[in-house]
Parts: sequence; C-alpha cells; structure tokens
Amino acid sequence: MKPAEDTPALVDIRDLSVAFIGGRAPVKAVSGVSLRVRRGETVALIGESGSGKSVTLRTMLMLHAAKRTQLGGQLSVDGRDVLAMNEAELADYRGKVASMIFQEPLLALDPVYTVGAQIVESIRRHEPVSAAEAHARALKLFERVRIPSPERRLAAYPHEMSGGMRQRAMIALALACNPKLLLADEPTTALDATVQIQVLILLRELQQELGLSIVFVTHDIGAALEVADRIAVMYAGHIVEEGTARELIHAPRHPYTIALLRSRAHGAMAKGQRLVTIAGSPPDLSKLPPGCAFAERCRWAEDACRTQQPPAVEIAPGHRARCLRTEATSEAPSPP
Repeated sequence: MKPAEDTPALVDIRDLSVAFIGGRAPVKAVSGVSLRVRRGETVALIGESGSGKSVTLRTMLMLHAAKRTQLGGQLSVDGRDVLAMNEAELADYRGKVASMIFQEPLLALDPVYTVGAQIVESIRRHEPVSAAEAHARALKLFERVRIPSPERRLAAYPHEMSGGMRQRAMIALALACNPKLLLADEPTTALDATVQIQVLILLRELQQELGLSIVFVTHDIGAALEVADRIAVMYAGHIVEEGTARELIHAPRHPYTIALLRSRAHGAMAKGQRLVTIAGSPPDLSKLPPGCAFAERCRWAEDACRTQQPPAVEIAPGHRARCLRTEATSEAPSPP
C-alpha cells in the first residue's frame, strides 16, 4: 500500500552535492539533489550510467573515501545527520538503520567465509545475542527469502551459489538487523530475466511485510514500475524529474524522461522495428555546462537552455521537472 502524503520522511536530502577530487578538476557526480523518502515508501532512481544514482545511494551510507570526496548539503536518515557522523556512529548506523543490497553479491560477499558466518557476524555486531541465536535468525532469513535447503546453503561459500541464490543471500544479509531503510543498487542487473522477476517480487513482498523504506537504483524502467511508488530521474548529477510512477510513465514532462521512455522496447513495437536512441553522450562531469546539462541532446533546446540552470517547476503536487519549457515538452511517450 502506498504511504499517505503526510507520512513522515525517513530520508530527507537537501541540496546534496558530491564531488570527487584528486584529478585535474573535481568530478561533480551529484549536484544539488533534494529528495524525501517517506516511511514505508519505495523510490526508484533511474537514468543512464554516470548520472549520479549509485553515488547518491552510496553517500547515504558514507561509503566514499573521505580524503577524495567533497560533500555539501544535508542528508538525514531517521532524524540523524549522516554527513556529521564519525566512524563509530557510522559503524552502528550501517546495517542497523540503513543497509544495502549491492549490484554484484559475488564481489560484495567475503569469499573466505561462508555466507551464514557473514550473516551471523552482522547480527552479533549490532545485537547482544549468542552465536546459536544468530544462526537461528540467519536460518529464518534464508527461509524468508526462499532459499532452498537453507541449512545447507548457510554453510556454503559465495562461489558455491548461483547468481540468483547469492542475490537472495545478499538480501537476507541486508535484512539481518531489521533496518528501516534498504538501499538497492541495481540488484537485478547481473541476473537472467526469470530470476530478475523473482527478486523484484520478493523485494516488493518484503517491503510490504516489513514496512521498509527502499531506494532502488536501476537502468530498467520496467523494474522501477514493478517496485516503486515514486520515481526520480537523474541526469548529470541532478534530479531532472520526480513524481509518482504513474505520472512519469503517462505524463512525463522533462525531455530526458521522454527520451528514456521512447528509447525502450515495448509491446507495441513491430518485429524488426529499430529502437529509438538518445543522440549524443552525457556531459563530462568535470566540465559541466553553465545551463541545462541535457541541452546539447534535447530537440526542444533554446539558447536560454544553454546559459541558465533550469528551476524545478511543480506540475502537480509531488510532480516536478527541471526544464525552462516544461509546458512545450508535454508529450505522450511510447506505450508501456
């Protein structure tokens, strides 16, 4: 069930900026991002590679190297200022308040420990329970995420499990300490189509069962529709459009959102029909233009678009787009 509009925000991000230093010029991976995620809500971040989705997600856990990262703005989760936390506070926060499902579990899980041992360690790090109690909880988690022969799989090493099984184990690990916020970084990308659907359905069921807030990063608009209440579209470090999943699919207002929707395969396509593509490439994040970053690829662009940063225009309550010509770009996308 979609949370009510007046449900308190679990995540409150305001004017967040993330730049990576150490090269010839800072790479502005995230620029002025503001986003609120209500309790019990799922928000999907979509966009091309390099748009800032995963950087935003990882900043919520402060996973970037501090010496090479410049942060600005505000980021609070469950009323706590994440950007101001020290290492001890972050160690308590990660896993207990916010947890992450990584894109490739084979790289995220430790190859020299069994999957069960890693889940037990996580539970005992945050809660004063015995090894036997933690093991029993790990077993229940494996049963909850529908891993067959769960007792045997707890004793398996990551490389001994299939890709879909590892992803389910990663979900179990992320849920081990009952977090309030689940961050999912393209959790279905490395899986085949059938397993992708199973994992998406599992995430949706767990969210409804546990009342989790989820921020879900994906390239796949279909996956976003499957799990998300709201969608935020990112381009060149900015959120360029945000609204309910229904609004963004049926009434997109930013040229980039429209281009993304037109460039996907859909049921109305005839056999042999060529896919529509987005011309050009995303901008260099170390040399962002003064105006709209999408202007050079936009068929509606005017001179003003290349010199002015577009403001966020509210189209309807909760539906915003950053474009100087929001009304002119109203266009029905390809059928979903």
